[in-house]
Amino acid sequence: MTDNLTWVSEFVLMGLSSDRQIQAGLFVLFGAIYLLTLVGNGLIILLIVLDARLHLPMYFFLCNLAVVDIGCTSSGIPQMLVHFLLEKKTISFTRCATQLFFSLALGGTEFLVLAAMAYDRYLAICDPLQYVAVIGQGRCAALSSVSWLVGLANSAVETAVTMRFPTCGHHVLNHVSCETLALVRLACVDITLNQVVIMASSMVVLLVPCCLVSLSYTHIVATILRIRSTGGRHKAFETCASHLTVVSMSYGMALVTYLQPSSTASAEQDKLVVLFYAVVTPMLNPLIYSLRNKEMKAALSRVLMRSSEAKL
Repeated sequence: MTDNLTWVSEFVLMGLSSDRQIQAGLFVLFGAIYLLTLVGNGLIILLIVLDARLHLPMYFFLCNLAVVDIGCTSSGIPQMLVHFLLEKKTISFTRCATQLFFSLALGGTEFLVLAAMAYDRYLAICDPLQYVAVIGQGRCAALSSVSWLVGLANSAVETAVTMRFPTCGHHVLNHVSCETLALVRLACVDITLNQVVIMASSMVVLLVPCCLVSLSYTHIVATILRIRSTGGRHKAFETCASHLTVVSMSYGMALVTYLQPSSTASAEQDKLVVLFYAVVTPMLNPLIYSLRNKEMKAALSRVLMRSSEAKL
């Protein structure tokens, strides 16, 4: 029995399709998505760094979110693009573990950063007089550091537990990348420990931040409804609309993936949810924030104007 408890040296990813023409189309599609993600999030980081008017807590957290989005897509899409061109889609055990670690770390950090952004919006709308005093540079740095440290620590534990399970020679992953639920399906021993870790992880980086976001927006909505002027209410809602849209997409996809009953989970559904969360959402985030944010548009105009003047 002990001889059968083997660990494989590499995994084979089934991907999205085995048809060569479909894979060529997917290569173009995901290549374009990756490029848009890098350009969009890179532009947000550049604008926030270059424009002093954006050196505010909200944009500090937005810059963190953009860094997370670039890292999240870069942990998976480049490999997917290579695999679209290959007949056999293999990934070594070490690379698989590394990919899993970074995807979990960046995903967990994103949920916590979004919670920090909700706290920022709560202070700005519900307690504007104390906003500057409460959410200064030190508090921003502390919230950001905690988000990254918790995300990394949580990922280290979950990755270690997931990769320790033997697969008894099974090495075909029905997924596009090394993902927790897909790897757990290959385990040939009792996975109770892994299920406990996944649930604890979901509590730390998903449910608790989600509850904090919900609590923040409960107070925000209550405060906005007490504003007498229609214009004031509209302006207050407008400041939260972009963040609330991103929160709904990010938390919604993660909750569907990790908190659904195991009996209803399917590999194909996992693929679609992970692709939307890890590929589509990071591309949409810059569009959501830039299209609905007047300050970002103004900052872009100022940076372009300074650039044109410098050339003259």
